Amino acid sequence: MDATDIEIIKELEDGRKSFNRIAQTLGLAEGTVRSRVNKLRDEGVLDISGLVDPEVLPDHSIVMIGVRLNDMDLVKKGQEFSALNGVLSVAVVTGRFDLIITVMLKKDFGILEFYTKEAAKIKNVQSVETFVVYKGFNLKVASSAM
Repeated sequence: MDATDIEIIKELEDGRKSFNRIAQTLGLAEGTVRSRVNKLRDEGVLDISGLVDPEVLPDHSIVMIGVRLNDMDLVKKGQEFSALNGVLSVAVVTGRFDLIITVMLKKDFGILEFYTKEAAKIKNVQSVETFVVYKGFNLKVASSAM
């Protein structure tokens, strides 16, 4: 990734902006913008999607879960958690937790269902602490999570 890729990504903050407009703004050919965006998407560096404020979604809520593990295979455990139903993101972190997990809950899939049907699949979890998000700032979720 170079400086041009970064400038293109910045222009894509508005995911509806056309390649033509981005090209004009940056002084590039439209084909150059298109090929760079496609390459970034193919490499998994860039996703373009609609984002939604979860607070406006009826019967939806966000929780963050701090997880302490019995072992130090953090990446493997992070991958396991990321595959669970409702999980939006997983991060390996420093501090008193090993992982921070962001989960979207729905009317028929609450915290109890997440813990008993999903998180119970993961072995070697020492403890969890749940943080209910009452008010988020700049918190958006992909529309595919709805």
